Amino acid sequence: MEFHYGTHQLTPDVVKKIVQGKIYAIVDESTRDRVEKSFKSTQSLLVSEKPVYAINTGFGSLCTTKISPEDGKKIQKNLLLSHSVGVGDPITSELTKIILILKLQALCKGYSGISLNIIKRIEWHVNNDILPRIPEQGSVGASGDLCPLSHCFLPLIGHGELTEDGGTSYYPTSDILKKYNQNPMVLQAKEGLALNNGTQFMAAHGVLIVDRLKNCISHANLTASLSIEAYLASIKPMDARIHQIRPHPGAISVAEFIRETLNDSGFQKYHQNCDRVQDPYSFRCIPQVHGAVVDALAHFEEILVREINAVTDNPIIFSDSDSVSGGNFHGEPIALPMDYVGLAASELGNIADRRIYLLLHGYNELPKYLIDNPGINSGFMIAQYCTAALVSENKSICYPASADSIPTSLGQEDHVSMGSISARKTLCIIENLEKIIGIELLCAIQAMDFRPELRSSESIEKIRECVRQQIPFITEDTELYPHIEKAIEIIRKRELLSFL
Repeated sequence: MEFHYGTHQLTPDVVKKIVQGKIYAIVDESTRDRVEKSFKSTQSLLVSEKPVYAINTGFGSLCTTKISPEDGKKIQKNLLLSHSVGVGDPITSELTKIILILKLQALCKGYSGISLNIIKRIEWHVNNDILPRIPEQGSVGASGDLCPLSHCFLPLIGHGELTEDGGTSYYPTSDILKKYNQNPMVLQAKEGLALNNGTQFMAAHGVLIVDRLKNCISHANLTASLSIEAYLASIKPMDARIHQIRPHPGAISVAEFIRETLNDSGFQKYHQNCDRVQDPYSFRCIPQVHGAVVDALAHFEEILVREINAVTDNPIIFSDSDSVSGGNFHGEPIALPMDYVGLAASELGNIADRRIYLLLHGYNELPKYLIDNPGINSGFMIAQYCTAALVSENKSICYPASADSIPTSLGQEDHVSMGSISARKTLCIIENLEKIIGIELLCAIQAMDFRPELRSSESIEKIRECVRQQIPFITEDTELYPHIEKAIEIIRKRELLSFL
């Protein structure tokens, strides 16, 4: 399959496939024509008598300072150098490659005034996995992601650092370019600003947020189903009629998943003979809580798809006599829903921890702490301490970064989105969520094995077998952390979903 930058539409799934090499992305002839036309328009605006922001004027609060055509080129290089002030650890190579892909998509729309040579060089970096070092901190998400995007494109002008091994080691750009017979590039008017203006740092995080949270939702629905079986909770709250009269799409889909996954389960047939009327909310309200997360993510993905197919730099070049300085770089449109989806992800972990707690409580004929001889053995007692700690950490970082704004650029940029912080902390929440779901998987399978006389559905039994091939039934106290790490790895590798 082939993807054409600037012509075809990106989705998070398509981006991931480009990163993985499953889709080949190119700059086609029609895209080259758009880019070259926009570049020529910029050159005309450079010599215009009227001030044209960032083409024949300075940047930010210096927007009224007129500069010569020659200086118009020089300040583009200075822009990347002076704005590369990032701190912290480098982001992953996966994130970096996504940033480059998203930037190519935006530049290839033909409104950024950038040369085809720059496009080709960025494409070269993507196709050869020669990726820049980008520190994780420094963006306020206002004039786009100025700081991280400046680091991202320093190698174009021969500065910064590059990796060839996925981020294990970085080397001076000059050494890598020399190795591949590439020369530093000379930026033309507008090109520096086209490169470091934009929301690609935030949006790249958004791509991973969508991908990883979708995986978390799928596994959370699965581990919730396992916990329902182990606890002998009822699936009556999954009745389609309940959800049809409160028709939230997420709740409907979650209830349907659990009904189908547990269809013809021996655990449920056994439960029908008991006289318990209601289960705790963490079982009874799974569709309502998990479903709300599904709907929140769907809303965010809709917004993100618009963003990653948009032009988000400044100014926008419409013709050789028409450019508009606006605010398409402002991160607010994705900062707000990223905060929201982070809160949603936190809730998915919150309710999973409550189910783990109930599995360990000793209800419904299960031994306390899911271990024989509790007292001598502590079993899974402290595994729930771990999920409680992770849930609490997630709650503490759910404060919406987008609620904050600190003026920058001497007040010219007086309202900023802090969207990069929304992005980074939401990914952190999701990483913690993967761990919580892994621990629920571990506990639910352990609990089910205390009911050897009962069999679940065909798909669940295959999942139990798959897990047991990698994690043993725990009969006495042992080091649990290797088994927890294995359970988290199972969640992240997505191998269980093939059985559904």
